Amino acid sequence: MPETSPTFAERTFTGLCWFQGCYYFATGVWPIVHVRSFKWVTGEKTDNLPTGLEADHWLLMTVSVLIVAIATTILAAAWRRTCSIEIAILAVTAAIGLTTIDIVYTVRKVILPIYLLDAAIEIPLILVWLAVIMYLPQRLTRSNTE
Repeated sequence: MPETSPTFAERTFTGLCWFQGCYYFATGVWPIVHVRSFKWVTGEKTDNLPTGLEADHWLLMTVSVLIVAIATTILAAAWRRTCSIEIAILAVTAAIGLTTIDIVYTVRKVILPIYLLDAAIEIPLILVWLAVIMYLPQRLTRSNTE
C-alpha cells in the first residue's frame, strides 16, 4: 500500500506536538536545573518552608517532573508522527489544567501575574488542538480494536 502524504490536520497535529512538547520540556526542566532563576522570574515558593533548603521544593519538583513526563510523551508522538486521540486529550487537558491554575491563582494573588504569560500561550494551543481534533480523519480517532 503506497504511503500517502499527511493531511493538513495531521501536519498541524504533529506541529502542535513539537511546539507543546518543546515548550513543556523547557518549562518543566527549568526549575529542576536552576530553581533560583525560576523563582527569580516566577516568585518565591513556600513548599520548602519546613527546611528552608532550595533542594526541598518538593511540590515544585513534583509538578516539574510531571510536566516533563507530559512533554516527553507528546514529543515521542511528534517524533513518530503519531496522531492519536489519546495524545490530543493529554495535550488539551494538560493545557486546560495549567491555564486554569495560572488564571485562578493569579486572580487570587497566590502567584505572580507572570503566570498569565503561560496562559496566553496555552489558550491558543487549546483552541488549535480542539480544531484539529474536530477535523482529524475518522481513521485516526477510532481505536485499532474496532
